[in-house]
Amino acid sequence: MQSNTVIIDLGLERGEPDSYDSPQRSTFPGWFPAAVLTTLILLTAGASMAPAKAALTEVFSLSVGPADAYALTEDGRLLAQSFGMLSAYDLDNGATQWEAGQTAPAFRLRLGSGLVLMRPWTVGSRDPGTTAISLADGTRQWRRSGNVVTLAGSPTLLAASPTRSMGGVARRVQGPVEAIDPVTGRTRWTVDVPSSAVLTGLPGPGDSGTRMLLVHDNRTMAVHDLVTGERLVTAAVPPADYDPTNPAVVDGVVLLRHPGRPDMEFSAYDGTTLRNLWSQPAGGYYDIEACGVLACLSGPDGMRAIDPATGDVRWTNPGWRGIQQYGKSFVAYGTAENTQPLGLIDPDTGQLQVDLTGWRPIYGAGSEDHLLVTRSESDGGRTMVAVARPGEVQPRLLGPLPAGTGDCQAAPERLVCRSMYGQLVVWAYDRKG
Repeated sequence: MQSNTVIIDLGLERGEPDSYDSPQRSTFPGWFPAAVLTTLILLTAGASMAPAKAALTEVFSLSVGPADAYALTEDGRLLAQSFGMLSAYDLDNGATQWEAGQTAPAFRLRLGSGLVLMRPWTVGSRDPGTTAISLADGTRQWRRSGNVVTLAGSPTLLAASPTRSMGGVARRVQGPVEAIDPVTGRTRWTVDVPSSAVLTGLPGPGDSGTRMLLVHDNRTMAVHDLVTGERLVTAAVPPADYDPTNPAVVDGVVLLRHPGRPDMEFSAYDGTTLRNLWSQPAGGYYDIEACGVLACLSGPDGMRAIDPATGDVRWTNPGWRGIQQYGKSFVAYGTAENTQPLGLIDPDTGQLQVDLTGWRPIYGAGSEDHLLVTRSESDGGRTMVAVARPGEVQPRLLGPLPAGTGDCQAAPERLVCRSMYGQLVVWAYDRKG
């Protein structure tokens, strides 16, 4: 019997169809290649990307007492008292440059003619005197009675006895004014002040340097050479409440607020000859402050900026009540006490450049192109730090400082603040944010 044989052809080799060996389409899902490519890109970018640099980082800290004074120098140093020890530190890395040994706790560290001028805390009317310490190496140079001060734009040291106030740009003094040799502490010359006077600096003509202006309470205004003490020119001025803000010197012109007929007036005097340039009614403006090359007059009617040489009005703002300079920056305020910052302004035009509502400017050298500001947060009590720069409507946030941080000063690329834990902390900041 013949059997029927059934043959089944399974194709090539293992019986696979041609399309198995050379498929006409991908055997992977359509989304698979894109997913792999995305993953590779992310892994590569992550491996090559450096960690983001913090905008605010701690450089070093010092242990200090709650009343210990500190100051920042223009050449990048921190001067700090720490429980009676005065020391100098490099702001870049915290390296100690010198230690001056035990010193009496100072109310404030003043700098002038290569010296640290220390005037201790005092109780009552006793004169604690002033001690001079070399800024170069911390050695004690000399000590003498009176308060030793400097005038902006001059290296001359002046010793005088304060009366109501020696703060601000002008200073109310009584008794003789003496120029001091910064090396020996000896008196170079003396100008007699029979009763009291306002003392301030006055730019000289051309490159002649700063001179000394004294407005005596006998209504005599006098200009003295700071090298010799020689009286250069005098003039009679109207009776006024001569104080640390009156008169004011703006762009080489002396401005005085005084009673007129029938109301208060402003008068201007040439800084070289003391010749009266102009007088005009004060209206609703009381205070005089320098705002760049203009004079800003403020009061209940707001603020107006005038050319000090002519009295011509350049701009006005009814909502501003005060102005203050921080390094190269000017800040307008909504109160006469300068407690309500409104904004960073251009003093030449009165234009508001950066809104500072809720922020507080920080004193110090800072930088020519920006201003550091802080704001206290109610949540957690943190202090936020930001950079205010013309061209940016709002301050650019840098970051938070620890809770309990305050009493800050600024230097280029550095911020120095006290902490509630008894430390003075130096922070580095990236001004670009």
